[in-house]
Amino acid sequence: MKEQIFAALEKQREKLISMADFIYDHPECRGNEVQASALLTDYLEENGFLVERGIADFPTAFRAVYENGSGGPSIGILCEYDALEKIGHGCGHHMQGPSCIGAALALKEVYQERPYKLVIYGTPAEETLGSKSLMLERGCFKDIDVALMMHGSPTTCTDVKSMADIHFDVKFRGKSAHAAMAPEKGRSAFDALLVAFHGIEFLREHVPEDIRMHYTVTTLPGPANVVPAEASGQFSLRSYSRERLDSQVIPRFYDIIKGAALIAGVEYEIHRDKYLFNKIPVLKLNELLMKNAELVNAPRLAPPREKTGSTDFGNVMYEVPGSCIRVAFVPRGAVAHSQEYVDAGKTQEAHDCILYGAKIIAASCYDMISRPELLQEIQAEFRENRKNFA
Repeated sequence: MKEQIFAALEKQREKLISMADFIYDHPECRGNEVQASALLTDYLEENGFLVERGIADFPTAFRAVYENGSGGPSIGILCEYDALEKIGHGCGHHMQGPSCIGAALALKEVYQERPYKLVIYGTPAEETLGSKSLMLERGCFKDIDVALMMHGSPTTCTDVKSMADIHFDVKFRGKSAHAAMAPEKGRSAFDALLVAFHGIEFLREHVPEDIRMHYTVTTLPGPANVVPAEASGQFSLRSYSRERLDSQVIPRFYDIIKGAALIAGVEYEIHRDKYLFNKIPVLKLNELLMKNAELVNAPRLAPPREKTGSTDFGNVMYEVPGSCIRVAFVPRGAVAHSQEYVDAGKTQEAHDCILYGAKIIAASCYDMISRPELLQEIQAEFRENRKNFA
């Protein structure tokens, strides 16, 4: 059966590659992925999927469904298609939509023996807005039993972990004054921002080892001879455990901001931006993807990465078992969000990556549909791991 699925995918090869190349040549981001979204949804609709466009208050997000019979498992396949601002497709997202759609269409064409539902979610603005976290809050992903993704990479692997990551925008408001003529009348908002930065540095010594804390100035204070009335900064707090952030770091961060404002005699506002959760790993699902990666002879098979970043897919994996197969298309050691990724975006390796990812996802879907006990085991492991990794 898998050979038939792979043959169906090979028939789509040129179409999938042309779609990926089009998305690469027309980079869009920050929820404005109009051309990419239209290309993917039109192709899904042409091939018998029921498509909803503009879901969850994102004009370029979509949900596409195909159901074979009733009462079977609901398999979620998630795809991104946003580029990076200024650089273009430096993370390989142009390959995801075609690869995921190819997997779904091949399975739909070949396998009819058992009931199942395929639900493809188009998730824009991963790089800038973390849309999956917002889509989840607005009711998406509640209709799937498992979630799968693919992503380009230097090696073919899965991840066991990702970092929870919360962003804050902080604005301090003081009182302007001439720095030479009447400095005593001023209250420097920039002083408060600097004190907050120092507070973060002191905090580093007293947090768990996996905690990462970053900050930057987002509003420059103005000329040196004027006490600045306003100053703004952005802060990012990360950990491999959302629970550790919530209990051990975030409350102390709030105290630092409050203390900095008191020291400088100014007021402050804190706006919480996106909050990406850590992944709940499901090793049985990872093993399934890697077994099928080996079956299709995907390049450079490797163990899970030791160091990982943050992703809004972690929020989805907090609610349902999920995994992303990372497929090699750039050299070992290449770093995402780089010109090296951009330069590799339309190579033979990138084109092969689309098909490898599609075959791995389609074969894994087939395994879970044809062997209901396998999906039950995956869900049971997820429930158990959620107790330990949340």
